[in-house]
Amino acid sequence: MSSQRTLVHGLILGAFCLGFGMLLVLTNSFTENDIAQRALEDRQNSLAQVIPASIHDNNLATDTLSLKGDQGNEVVAYLATKEGKVTGVAFETASPGYSGAIKVMLGVDPDGKVLGARVLAHKETPGLGDKIEVKKGDWILRFTGLSIGNPPLEKWKVKKDGGQFDQFAGATITPRAVVKAIREGLQFFDANKAKFMEFKSSKTETAGANTAVAPK
Repeated sequence: MSSQRTLVHGLILGAFCLGFGMLLVLTNSFTENDIAQRALEDRQNSLAQVIPASIHDNNLATDTLSLKGDQGNEVVAYLATKEGKVTGVAFETASPGYSGAIKVMLGVDPDGKVLGARVLAHKETPGLGDKIEVKKGDWILRFTGLSIGNPPLEKWKVKKDGGQFDQFAGATITPRAVVKAIREGLQFFDANKAKFMEFKSSKTETAGANTAVAPK
């Protein structure tokens, strides 16, 4: 009788564990899909802020080109095309700030001019360093239309370092990092311009992904 009771308890416990495990799998599946969807939406929103909708007829989030960065890291570039011709490129660039890396989404036109720049993530001091965010001020908007050469490379610094860009009172490190990130992003674009311009897209806004890897 005792063995039968033990068997019943074991079966109940096993059924409970199985049911709980299945619930976890289903919950994780739904959560992963939700996270992936939100990440895609965030990426599309960031791209829309640095690549004008008027210059492309493809899906920026899916027409991509993977390249090697200066540090051996992978850089995913998002290609804007119109009627099959590359009209802009967007990618992430970063530089160490006061409290960690500052990540910037940078959009560049075929001539190497900034189409737009937006800070994606940072841990800078609220009320000081967070002025790099577009919702806190227009400082980041001043890069639009600039390029390496306009101003000259040696002027791609904050004014305190002999450059032309304003720093913030009590927070020079933060704008210095953003200027550096954008400058290095423009240099990365120049170094890989030929690969970007060779990109061919046959996709439209409703089509699927077209991911390419640049030849080494």
